[in-house]
Amino acid sequence: MIDTYHKIIEKRGYVELPVPGDIDFKSEIFRLKKEKNAVILGHYYIIPELQDLSDFLGDSLALAQAAQSTQADIILFVGVHFMAETAKILNPGKKVLVPDMKAGCSLADSTPGPDFERFVKQHPDHVVISYINCSAEVKALSDVIVTSSNAKKIVDSFPKDQKIIFAPDKNLGNYLNSVTGRRMLLWDGACMVHEKYSLEKILDLKKEHPDAELISHPECEKPILLVSDFIGSTTTLLNYVSVSQAIKFIVATESGILHQMKQKCPDKIFLPAPSIDATCGCNDCSFMKLNTLKKLYLALLYEQPEILMEEEMIVKAKKPILRMLELSK
Repeated sequence: MIDTYHKIIEKRGYVELPVPGDIDFKSEIFRLKKEKNAVILGHYYIIPELQDLSDFLGDSLALAQAAQSTQADIILFVGVHFMAETAKILNPGKKVLVPDMKAGCSLADSTPGPDFERFVKQHPDHVVISYINCSAEVKALSDVIVTSSNAKKIVDSFPKDQKIIFAPDKNLGNYLNSVTGRRMLLWDGACMVHEKYSLEKILDLKKEHPDAELISHPECEKPILLVSDFIGSTTTLLNYVSVSQAIKFIVATESGILHQMKQKCPDKIFLPAPSIDATCGCNDCSFMKLNTLKKLYLALLYEQPEILMEEEMIVKAKKPILRMLELSK
């Protein structure tokens, strides 16, 4: 039977088996978690019902920290592939599962390992700082990993005259250059979600709502950041809406965070920043949205799909992640 599961996963990226029509997925997930000593780590960008089911919900930094400290035997990572890889790197002895193996990341995909290795070798006098949104192969080529929450702090920890390669997000890299006074060499990668915002439509929305603050993730393109009232990581944006005197916000990051913002500030109004896509009023990560309640249940039930990695890769990729976690304290 396990061979059948593997064939299904290879073809579809997740376990697809029939389940009874009257099954209560949530109660079954709670039962399986307890039975198997499993923990569910969820990212802010997954659908609301999965956010509410997560034992720990956070951004990339917080989830890496949670993965490092968990006592669970099984980690079910509800996010995208590179996040689950990070959990496996930090917990090589634990079983790490994902609801859908095809839940990837356009930013991670923009940095193929062999190409990046050639790029790094062309600049041997540069320190390599990589955003956590990258593959294990790219992490293994890096000196330190960062998230949008700690990137400025870690970049600032290096001497001003230190030459730096920053990968893979050129938009985050450009933003960091602007706030640190650096001239880091940037890899030409980007997130498809944060590059699809329409400046024209955002400005029109601001005219309709002159009392709204535009808050943006630093993965957005420079023209969006220039008209923003506040720029910050996912968690920073979530915290900001609580302390701001504004009651209305235009939010330029993946729309999944709106669920948490509404829960945290039920009396405030949150508007998703409009996309250049005329058929969509907001920007969703199609990879994040591959995670569903049924897939989560089946992943726990059959303990598939599982993240598997070579020990050598784990050892190499772990060093820059641990350095990040140490510098983030």
